[in-house]
Amino acid sequence: MEQTVTAAPGRFDLVIWDLDGTLIDSKADLVNAVNATRGWMDLAPLAPATVASYVGNGAPVLIRRALGPEAAQSDVDRALEYFIRFYHEHCLDETRLYPGVAETLEGLTAHGSRLAVLTNKPVRISHVIVEGLGLASTFFRIYGGNSFDQKKPHPIGIQKLMEETGAPGNRTLMVGDSHVDIETARNAGSKSCGVLYGFQPETFALVPPDYAVREAVEILRLGEQ
Repeated sequence: MEQTVTAAPGRFDLVIWDLDGTLIDSKADLVNAVNATRGWMDLAPLAPATVASYVGNGAPVLIRRALGPEAAQSDVDRALEYFIRFYHEHCLDETRLYPGVAETLEGLTAHGSRLAVLTNKPVRISHVIVEGLGLASTFFRIYGGNSFDQKKPHPIGIQKLMEETGAPGNRTLMVGDSHVDIETARNAGSKSCGVLYGFQPETFALVPPDYAVREAVEILRLGEQ
């Protein structure tokens, strides 16, 4: 799975970033929002690691997992509405960029890579977070879980970004923290990079990425021989 990172900046024309667990450490705010929602539903809080393991497939799946398979769909729908309202108000309370991410984005841009975000988080709140962290001008496009009819791991998001930039699959890199991102890259015919510092690196055992990095700055050297 893991490949020694030794390649030159500029190897990739297009670098696509997942959001939660990849660009941003949003665990505390997601945990607080999920547990606030569970409290509103008269349920006990979940452990942070449990909530983090539920992230990656979008808010509807997150809340379904947080309430459990026995919950009625009507309850899930009500809880989802509450969660989205609460999280929108508190999504930047404790959320920060991971160490080295800002430098990595600057380095990639300096070497000519186009940068985009592709997340299963709703697109409106994704824009709020990216803008709130001062990165609005860094990414030429931000696509969320409701930007298309299908979410990751469907390849439509990567395919659209490759179409918009003219980047071929072998010069497109999807960076993410779970098997969902790696599957998306495979489905789109692009390269993939798994970040080992994120929420779900253990899932790379199921779907190994082309590259794996322990720190974001290692992405600047991917592909160098």
